[in-house]
Amino acid sequence: MDMKKRILVVDDEQINLEFFDVMLSKLGFSVHKAENGQEALDSIRRLKPDLVILDNIMPKVSGWEVTKIVKSSPEYAEYADTPIIMFSALDDVKDKVEGLELGADDYITKPFNFAEVLARIRAVLRTHDLMRQIENRERRLHIGDKAVDDVQSIATELRQIIGNINSSCSDADTVKNLAKESSIKLDALERRIASLKEDTESLRKEAADMAAIRTRIRADVR
Repeated sequence: MDMKKRILVVDDEQINLEFFDVMLSKLGFSVHKAENGQEALDSIRRLKPDLVILDNIMPKVSGWEVTKIVKSSPEYAEYADTPIIMFSALDDVKDKVEGLELGADDYITKPFNFAEVLARIRAVLRTHDLMRQIENRERRLHIGDKAVDDVQSIATELRQIIGNINSSCSDADTVKNLAKESSIKLDALERRIASLKEDTESLRKEAADMAAIRTRIRADVR
């Protein structure tokens, strides 16, 4: 399995794209590039990157516009939690605040120090992984609660059927029909248990993947 984090770098200056490509690739990231905002939007759909490094001042679609579309457009709802680090030569507090309010996870002013940028990249990725872990746990709790409710509901229905069988034991046809109904309920219970196992296994795999990623990030930091 490829555990590399996919980073999309968006900048209309080729020298910046090449710089990030070389530096981040050496550190084990999978780097993808886009030269303008429209390319960025297309690449986000196609690549589903783990992080977007986004220049603010670009032709066609600005970094602000890209961020706003990704974070708030229904068309990009699937990608709304994609972390974004914005870059800009503008050092005005108002610009930084606007970028962050649009949904950017961090805002860095050019010229930048790469060591600081790398630290911020890793911090944003760690935060995003932590949020995914929390969501994973919440889904497991929801699945567990739903499973308990389903099993309790089916168990109650089966108890009622068994009670009806006991009270109708002299009527063979009624007993037969109730037994058939019980079999149907048991089949439903088995399907629910099988579905629960699949959901649990999927969540367990996702948790293992996140643990492996966190281990790799810690190793990179060292």
